[in-house]
Amino acid sequence: MEIKAGSVEVVCGSMFSGKTEEMIRRLRRAVIAKQKVQVFKPVIDNRYNATRVTSHAGLDFDADPIKDSSEIAANIEDDTTVVGIDEAQFFDEGIVRVIESLAAKGLRVIVTGLDMDFRGEPFGCMPELMARADKVDKLQAICMKCGEPANRTQRLVDGKPAHYNDPIVIVGASEMYEARCRAHHEVPRD
Repeated sequence: MEIKAGSVEVVCGSMFSGKTEEMIRRLRRAVIAKQKVQVFKPVIDNRYNATRVTSHAGLDFDADPIKDSSEIAANIEDDTTVVGIDEAQFFDEGIVRVIESLAAKGLRVIVTGLDMDFRGEPFGCMPELMARADKVDKLQAICMKCGEPANRTQRLVDGKPAHYNDPIVIVGASEMYEARCRAHHEVPRD
């Protein structure tokens, strides 16, 4: 039996760059093509809806919330051909192995995630996923300070830039994060 070549597509960038919106666009096209789609999201991401991936612009798509990357492989249905994984940076290190395994089985895997944390440093599994992907799209947002293209996520605490030593993972949206360009991204270390 011939195995169809799978693929891994990574859509990354800062917050508010349209990553989830782009994944939803690709998933909707797969549905139109009558492909079986399954979507997974980390249970920690409950900003808009616990059982849907939702873009900041309000687009959404059904998704299974999971705690651990191993749950993805365990929940793939036999007729699934396209798998969406949102906010991959929040998953454990096993996510890379799971994604590679799905692609090896002939599935198209579309993954979104923040490529950098609020400090401007590589975030979790994303550097490895980007290196292993067949296709990487790095999206930009608009800097909330100057209107130029933004590739950084600024965390704010009481309206001021978060300190470098603050926890890396705090789930939130526009109430605590802004898109910023390199020039306006601030991470105090003192």
